[in-house]
Amino acid sequence: MTMSTTQVPLAFASCSIGLPKHTLHQKIEAIRAAGFQGIELSFPDLLSYATLHFGRDVAEDDYDTLCEAGKAVKDLCSRHELVIMVLQPFANFEGWPAGSRERQDAFARAKGWIRIMDATGIDMLQVGSSDSAGISSSFSDLAADLRELADMLAPHGFKLAYENWCWATRAPTWKEVWEIVKMVDRPNVGLCLDTFQTAGGEWGDPTTASRLIEGVSATDLTVRYKDSLEELARTVPSDKIYFLQISDAYKMDEPLADVVEQGLRPRGRWSHDWRPLPYDGGYLPIVEFAEAVLRTGFRGWVSVEVFDGKFKEKYGDDLMGFAHKAKLVTDQLLATALASGDKTK
Repeated sequence: MTMSTTQVPLAFASCSIGLPKHTLHQKIEAIRAAGFQGIELSFPDLLSYATLHFGRDVAEDDYDTLCEAGKAVKDLCSRHELVIMVLQPFANFEGWPAGSRERQDAFARAKGWIRIMDATGIDMLQVGSSDSAGISSSFSDLAADLRELADMLAPHGFKLAYENWCWATRAPTWKEVWEIVKMVDRPNVGLCLDTFQTAGGEWGDPTTASRLIEGVSATDLTVRYKDSLEELARTVPSDKIYFLQISDAYKMDEPLADVVEQGLRPRGRWSHDWRPLPYDGGYLPIVEFAEAVLRTGFRGWVSVEVFDGKFKEKYGDDLMGFAHKAKLVTDQLLATALASGDKTK
């Protein structure tokens, strides 16, 4: 039986709409008006909201104040009938050497974010695979840290969604984070999958002339990508996929330099500024990835997470127009992916 897109809950990352001048309240209004049911609450948006709400600068580790702000955000979303489905992005957590200051700071930050989740009523934490230098290359070490974090979350009824960031130091692919999740072996740990992170990591490359991974023929590249998606659809249980993020990527006029700039590898810089909505100027094979995820049987949260450096040029102050377009293209992508998946059965 064909599954309707109306049966898939839709969310919008708060960091993915508007310009720095736009408030979280304005973003929430536009997201709800467009017909989304939830938001991903981005920590920088909570920080900005707290600064505006209390009329003073708020430090990233001022958890007392951030919890108070979180309660206000919870009320704001409740009034707009929006679920805050995840707090994100929790970064550079796993793999630090035992006894290091970085490890101590990471676990202190985890305790603070858990307090925020309690205050805001959020039951899921998104953790991106670390892009830090100096972390362990052992998946066992990475899994051990994530297991400890999962056990910190569990008494609160919270879960952890581990996402591959395609520029990560140790686990840039869906298959690698899935291997780590299996090693963690906790019922409250699963995956956050992302169309950009896999298509941009296994098919696209912002540093080459073609903007595709080179050193392999175009045919072989396509076959390799298809095989990866087939493996995902075949081997990942749907209940271990906690949510799916969607975006595309621009094929830039000039390739990015294959160097680290401002602490980011090329795909990290690509991710930060050149990720538009689906069907809005990108070139990655993202529908195929969404299809593979849906073929697992997954019908959970699908969330728009874009970082479009052309937002001001393309949309200006029209948050409502942008949010409505996001809803339309999300529905279109899901309908196409669901229809394609039905044909492969």
